[in-house]
Amino acid sequence: MRDDPFIVDIDVRYNDVDLLGHVNNAIYVSYLEEARVEYLPEVLGDTDALDGVIANLEIDYHRPITLEDDVEVAIAITEVGNSTLHFEYEVRASGDVAATATTVQVAYDAEAGESRPIPEAWKQRVREFEGL
Repeated sequence: MRDDPFIVDIDVRYNDVDLLGHVNNAIYVSYLEEARVEYLPEVLGDTDALDGVIANLEIDYHRPITLEDDVEVAIAITEVGNSTLHFEYEVRASGDVAATATTVQVAYDAEAGESRPIPEAWKQRVREFEGL
């Protein structure tokens, strides 16, 4: 991830927390999604035509997140394929790394039921934004 990644602030909600007093592991996936939802329009501009599915998700948990933590997600695209975007994330809780994650999003044509190429203009925007 580059030195100045795109940062998304996350509000930890009461229902994110389990009986042990920390954010449930499954909620981290929602935090990653929230970061992508803010990141993609910023980088690509109009994303109305962006249909995609997450084909791969990996998370490493480093420390629990509680209601008292200030949470942010650093997000970056690290690789652009023909039909894929490879994302890298760092979930931070009060300045500490709480989790690291990667996802692969595949551009998808729902009518055809198959992947589709990512438009060249979007690839270029990502490369410029991320310095790839």
